[in-house]
Amino acid sequence: MIVKPQADDLAAAVTRAAGKGPPPVHLWNPPFCGDIDIRIARDGLWYYLGTPIGRQPLVDLFASILKVEDGQYFLVTPAEKVRIRVEDAPLFVVDAEARGQGKDQQISFHTRTGDVVVAGPDHRIRVERDPEDGEPSPYIHIRRGLEARIDRKTFYRLVDLCTHEPLDGTSWFGLWSGGCFFPLIPSSELS
Repeated sequence: MIVKPQADDLAAAVTRAAGKGPPPVHLWNPPFCGDIDIRIARDGLWYYLGTPIGRQPLVDLFASILKVEDGQYFLVTPAEKVRIRVEDAPLFVVDAEARGQGKDQQISFHTRTGDVVVAGPDHRIRVERDPEDGEPSPYIHIRRGLEARIDRKTFYRLVDLCTHEPLDGTSWFGLWSGGCFFPLIPSSELS
């Protein structure tokens, strides 16, 4: 079943409930109201009924009420929960900034929808590699199980910050941030 609530009605409800910062969607367990034709593409763009959502404040608002349950994504308010489709990750990193060096380095990541996090124990970086061509797909945990895909230009800038470190008897090429080392690829696989 596809439910077609008006996007502006949903936005108004969230604005009233949100207050400052992301709303506490992890505390909200409203009844499931069905699917809504909202899709987040692999490049982080949001679509409603097949058309890009052109109002960034509306996209930012929707991103603030995202919730993941058992690998499915929902927009949640205190009164309703609707399922949406996500092609890859629900959020998208468009920039990063590094401060410090080596083990003291802090890398902050900025998503298209206004989230800012520093990679560390609570915001881990991971890289998936395509089994066919080995192409990396980097991600960072943003909040409550929601990850952001790191865009290509940002990832290539991060590679310049990488070092080789031993981990479990293997040398890894990776990043330091927030006191954590994030392995990206075994050093032996670099040419």
